[in-house]
Amino acid sequence: MNLSDYDYDLPDDRIAQYPAEQRDASRLMVLDREDHEIRHQTFRELPGLLSPGDCLVVNETQVSPARLVGNRLGSGGSVELLLIREEGELWEVLARPGRRLKVGAEVEFPGEDLLAKVEGVTPSGRRMVSFHGEAHLLEAVERIGRIPLPPYIKREGEPDDRTRYQTVYARTPGAVAAPTAGLHFTEDLLEAIRSKGVMVAPILLHVGPGTFKPVAVDDPREHEMDSEYYEISEDTADKVNMCRRNGGRVVAVGTTVTRTLESAASHRDGTWVLNAEKGWTSLFIYPPHTFKLTQGLITNFHLPRSTLLMLVSAFAGHEFIMRSYETAKEKDYRFYSYGDAMAIM
Repeated sequence: MNLSDYDYDLPDDRIAQYPAEQRDASRLMVLDREDHEIRHQTFRELPGLLSPGDCLVVNETQVSPARLVGNRLGSGGSVELLLIREEGELWEVLARPGRRLKVGAEVEFPGEDLLAKVEGVTPSGRRMVSFHGEAHLLEAVERIGRIPLPPYIKREGEPDDRTRYQTVYARTPGAVAAPTAGLHFTEDLLEAIRSKGVMVAPILLHVGPGTFKPVAVDDPREHEMDSEYYEISEDTADKVNMCRRNGGRVVAVGTTVTRTLESAASHRDGTWVLNAEKGWTSLFIYPPHTFKLTQGLITNFHLPRSTLLMLVSAFAGHEFIMRSYETAKEKDYRFYSYGDAMAIM
């Protein structure tokens, strides 16, 4: 296994900078894992790919407007802090420019009685920050925070991004990136899926900045994944397990759902079952991988040399996926978070 096996060229103008005008109007490339055929549809035709008794699993994490822009006390220079996770009384943040924020540096936020102080630096270069002032941090985040768009979207965030870079079923704040396969769903489309006899079951995985972390080693198996928090309810575990007992397919909406399902599976009574649990996962899925629960996957098109491209290659086969990406380029599909989708069935 070599990193170069997962490389491909993509012109910059193929990277979607804005979402489709209507969520379910995105294009949908359909990959058949059995006969290796490729079909071209629209996302609103997805119900036709599902059958009564199937279970569609979605990630209900909500992207927080966790990108805070302030000024360093003393120099007045602009500083950006991206809140990652709360650790006791401190917050782990990505800081930019990080090299200027040494321990003791302080950042103020115009219009808010809020001050951030750097208390430490992690081995990976992230900052551990304390917040002080009359303003409640999470309330201030809602007022002044910005949605952290992916680095390949080369524009400033706009008001519409607060809703469009969010799934319609987002419920629990805590992610710094959207589970983008879910951005194509509308309430009407979900209702059409349910009315067909397909169960829709939510899990939670708070997507962290590691989703954009490049693989920097020639042998990807040496790559270390960041840990991300997940939760699976009793109700969702019951639906998934009932689906499997009755011969339905478990269809994951996105790589985050796939990693959660595969992390929380256990072998009982001769079969794989989903456990109701909460915890942290750093599962890295790459070829070859035997999938325990996931039988269908809806996903977007992923960056070259990324762990996400390796996951879908493990699910559909490396050669088939790389051929499908070349087809997507030939057919003018739009790539990445705001781009088109793929259903691997």
